[in-house]
Amino acid sequence: QVQLVESGGGLVQAGGSLRLSCAASGRTFNSGAGAWFRQAPGKEREFVAAITWYFGNTVYADYVKGRFTISRDNAKNTVNLQMNSLKPEDTAVYYCAATRSGSTPYSNRILYDAWGQGTQVTVSS
Repeated sequence: QVQLVESGGGLVQAGGSLRLSCAASGRTFNSGAGAWFRQAPGKEREFVAAITWYFGNTVYADYVKGRFTISRDNAKNTVNLQMNSLKPEDTAVYYCAATRSGSTPYSNRILYDAWGQGTQVTVSS
């Protein structure tokens, strides 16, 4: 049974940076993709960024492009999200997701079969 555990969330002022990390256990990810989604209060969970485990191909949502960077460490079985130039509208619970299927950095959440519990990111103005 795969487990995903996020870390690195917290409170930061607008314009600041945070780095989220997601550690996977119970399964070695050498195929498929890892991703980050987020959910703000009263809103649906939305896609942030995704990366393929093998080639490292990435895709980003338009609202984070140029500010966030997703990466993976195959040796450590982790996927990370570096968030720079944070804005108050980035405030949300951030979830890590993973799938072993396919070779595309999916933005559709239904294609991921493993999820973390989430980590809170709060950006103050």
